[in-house]
Amino acid sequence: MTQPRVGILAIQGDVDAHAQALARVGATAVPVLAEKHLGEIDALILPGGESTTIAKGLDRLGLYEPLRAFAESGRPVLGTCAGAILLARESENHPVRTLGLIDAVALRNAYGTQVDSFAAEPDPPAAGAGETARELAGLRCIFIRAPRLGQLGPGVEVLLRVDAEPVLVREGNIYACTFHPELGEDARLHGLLVAARPAA
Repeated sequence: MTQPRVGILAIQGDVDAHAQALARVGATAVPVLAEKHLGEIDALILPGGESTTIAKGLDRLGLYEPLRAFAESGRPVLGTCAGAILLARESENHPVRTLGLIDAVALRNAYGTQVDSFAAEPDPPAAGAGETARELAGLRCIFIRAPRLGQLGPGVEVLLRVDAEPVLVREGNIYACTFHPELGEDARLHGLLVAARPAA
């Protein structure tokens, strides 16, 4: 079988760490800096980093509409930290232009500054939690200048919470998490993204 190819938006952020995590689940990382690269991949990651810088890069490269079209094709998209902000329908606290791909509002830097970074295990899966939530139980969550996701729309499923706050959500083929799953050795979320790609 052909090795899955997962794009990583390479404007700024944790590109290398995501590439290493993808390698651990048998996928090839493809840097994405132009619309033509989107035709070469099965799934896409919008990494953590600085959301203002990434948003300006998306505008400069003319990638807002191509990214929306990619998501609408049904291929899975994962946004982590700054990437989650960009996926939201809107952002608050020095707002940036977003893609509007997930029905949530992202509050930037909601947990504080760099010195307020922390790691935590998610809350135990709630009674009746779906299979995906159970598969990700115990995933270590690392928060660095992390946003919060609030005002979730009715189509948004919460997959993980920390202290009752949603930290990983899904709407259709779009996943948004407020932490950095690429840091550390647990690549379950990257494996989930690869497994979610449409069959060839």
